Amino acid sequence: MTLPTPLSDAPLVSDWIAFDDALVEVRTGRVELGQGNLTAIAQIAAEELDVPLAMIRIVSGDTTRTPNEGFTSGSLSVHQGGMAVRHAASAARHLAIAEAAKLLQCGSERLALTEGRILRDGAPTSLDLWSMAASIDLSVAVAQWSDPKRPDQRALVGKPLARIDLPERITGTPFVHDLSPDNLLHGRPVHPPSVGARLLDLDLDALRTRPGVVAATRDGSFVGVVADSEYAAIRAALWATNHATWSDEPSAPADPVAAIAGSQESDEVVHEAGTLEGHEGQSSYEVTVSRPYLSHASIGPSAAVAQWQDGRLSLFTQSQGVYPLRDALAMVFGMPGERIDVRHWPGAGCYGHNGADDAALDAALMARAVEGRPVKVVWSRADEFRYAPLGPAMTTRASAFLDETGRIAGMSVAVNSAPHGNRPGRNGAPNLRAAACLEKPFPFPRSKDVPLSSGGGADRNAVPGYAIANLRASKRIVHDLPYRTSSLRSLGAFTNVYAIETLMDAIARDRDVDPVSFRLNHLEDPRAVAVIEGAVAEAGEPFGREREDGTGWGLGYARYKNRAAYCAVVVRVEVDEAVRVTDVFAALDAGEIINPDGMTNQTEGGIVQSISWTLKEALTLEDGRVTTENWSDYPILTFSEVPAIQVRLIDRKDEPPLGCAEAAQGPTAAAIGNAVRDAIGVPVNHLPLTRDALIAAISE
Repeated sequence: MTLPTPLSDAPLVSDWIAFDDALVEVRTGRVELGQGNLTAIAQIAAEELDVPLAMIRIVSGDTTRTPNEGFTSGSLSVHQGGMAVRHAASAARHLAIAEAAKLLQCGSERLALTEGRILRDGAPTSLDLWSMAASIDLSVAVAQWSDPKRPDQRALVGKPLARIDLPERITGTPFVHDLSPDNLLHGRPVHPPSVGARLLDLDLDALRTRPGVVAATRDGSFVGVVADSEYAAIRAALWATNHATWSDEPSAPADPVAAIAGSQESDEVVHEAGTLEGHEGQSSYEVTVSRPYLSHASIGPSAAVAQWQDGRLSLFTQSQGVYPLRDALAMVFGMPGERIDVRHWPGAGCYGHNGADDAALDAALMARAVEGRPVKVVWSRADEFRYAPLGPAMTTRASAFLDETGRIAGMSVAVNSAPHGNRPGRNGAPNLRAAACLEKPFPFPRSKDVPLSSGGGADRNAVPGYAIANLRASKRIVHDLPYRTSSLRSLGAFTNVYAIETLMDAIARDRDVDPVSFRLNHLEDPRAVAVIEGAVAEAGEPFGREREDGTGWGLGYARYKNRAAYCAVVVRVEVDEAVRVTDVFAALDAGEIINPDGMTNQTEGGIVQSISWTLKEALTLEDGRVTTENWSDYPILTFSEVPAIQVRLIDRKDEPPLGCAEAAQGPTAAAIGNAVRDAIGVPVNHLPLTRDALIAAISE
């Protein structure tokens, strides 16, 4: 039996499970970012321990209590974290039965566990999990005791149970932004205007005399203001911003996307099969697509609360990775990580590496100036747009040639992209904005990107998921631009799937072949076939039918990371003054379904976000700066623009659960691009698909 990866670093049952206060405490390093993963993990534990969901208490993302599972990212919460809990909870159940058999002096086959109580031959006994807690030794290896239930034995898993965090959200339990411990002070950073700018002059003495200011701290080019109220901190930081003198900023190309496309930095072949040589004269096709720099665009900005006390640092943060953040902070402060306690606290969904970790370091640097008192930092909306890591701009060129039967004989995918893999601690550096500003700085290192073996970064889903004999996928990471980038939901998959799937449609259209059958003829995986057929059936078999002028239908398909969930999406669009997506039909196969409601919600959320990226979103840049400041500068999809969405789930109870949260990003974008081409007759290859982009495409 192969155990989930997290059990390598946390191998004991006691790392994951405890019996306390008539509840089962489940400890997980995964954190809730709005995706409902903790509900799924609680369902898994309740299933294996035969207790009601209400008896599960989840403790998550706490360096003082939970296992180190790295980042909650990559659609791995259930696939890895949930399966680790399944094995740990199963082991705990078998340990409890074995202990009860010893105490009752009977065979374990006569015992059962129901709602935490031990039954013998179906009758109650005096024993339960909590009366035996002191005698059950959970400090044993999960591998020795784990024997999870068979699929046909499961009763809770697969049910659409309500999210366990809903009561807290409905009753207004504080987000990290709302925390208000005793003696709280408020901090605001004074951000450099660009990544490379250095502070030349600022009158700190004058800053300290501003109303309400308790402390003003400077370390190199980092400046933080601590005040007795949020208003005073904001006003003082604004004063400092207006009175600071900064060094000249780095030069930047007028069109950074074009600069990425034309980069001459070295590239790397990440996948090769067969050969693309010697096929001259055969029918060939090519598309080149691009996306701009994007914001994570969390509805709430980044925030954190920090406090220094007796040489220890305590933090509440909405970070995706409390342990990697702890290690990054240990680097910055030159202290053992064991003296830093980092606890996740709910905030806005982040969709990748946004400003949450930066806000945590900001708070820690300012709290150091007022030891013993907690300091809360809440970034402004402008801070979030301008100073958080950006979603990388990309260009992807996909080309293919056909054999004499009209089948694709070879395909090449070449990706040029700004870096994706710059999370805290990656590439041997903190990768935190303030850390790069200090007197003894920790510069941002040259990114190595995420390797394809780990799911890929710029090259995620750059290897086509079709049965094509001759393939080559390459990536070129473009470093020489003055913008800080990192992981955004689905990483390179969004753009790469858009390129591959619009190429598939271009070939089908040119060959006068139905886009559905053309894809199916290039697939050998029955699960891939099933999601395409499912999405098309859900949409009512729209391809090849008569359609109204200005409307179009499109299809997109991918298996996320080429090893996670399968997803196919069909969309209908109307094109008039702008593109409007009216209907979306999706089919998803993510293996075993833990919570169908949660899986549907995640798929719908990915679809909505992908529509917004595809039609609207783009940061504005000027002279090396991000100039986007507010939602007026960065339009996102509004509630009135959300289409009707139908999701068909394909449950495979005997298959392992696969990551699903990011599976719809690429297929949705590709389906929209193909539907727009169906409506206007020409491809639109450069995102977002705004009115100007459509006019430019038609003009070509």
